[in-house]
Amino acid sequence: MVCMELMELIDKLIEYINNAGPFGVVLSCGLMSIESIFPIIPLVALITINEMLLGKLLGFFVSWFFTVAGCVMSYYIFKKGFGNKFERLTQDKEKIDKYRKALKNIKFSTLVLIIAMPLTPAFIVNIVAGLVKMDFKKYFVALLIGKLSMVYFLGFMGTSFIAGLKDPSTLIRIVIIMIIVYGSCYIINKILKLN
Repeated sequence: MVCMELMELIDKLIEYINNAGPFGVVLSCGLMSIESIFPIIPLVALITINEMLLGKLLGFFVSWFFTVAGCVMSYYIFKKGFGNKFERLTQDKEKIDKYRKALKNIKFSTLVLIIAMPLTPAFIVNIVAGLVKMDFKKYFVALLIGKLSMVYFLGFMGTSFIAGLKDPSTLIRIVIIMIIVYGSCYIINKILKLN
């Protein structure tokens, strides 16, 4: 039932974007960036649209770029707009301050895995990272790496849906990508000393 509704939404959005002419892709990319702040349209639908309109490879990179751009915008909105207020509020409450510090100092590899998981709501990660004033370098590098597998997975799910779930080779590829992402995190963490 949910699959059918999502496919109907994707079909309607593709039709609307195609009718919008050259501005259709710009609209889709803008919606991807906004989705990282206000999740009004499922990200899987937007990634699928980009891959259907631009092809698998270009659609993947465009989706990845604009998702990362939206997450960075969201991070800065909450860091600059609410970070100081949140810090003052939590310093009075010992337990909350402890969680704030723990989130701020989360391990790089853990952050990448959280971002890479397709079902993790990106807007919550962005809000939390901004509010606790997480180190931008650590957040940004984790975002660049984590979003690669997340965008790939959601693009695959959107374009292949049920047929893809029945094909074990695709699921094996996703597991391999997750292992590569985790290995890359470990190596990058050692080189850049992000923890």
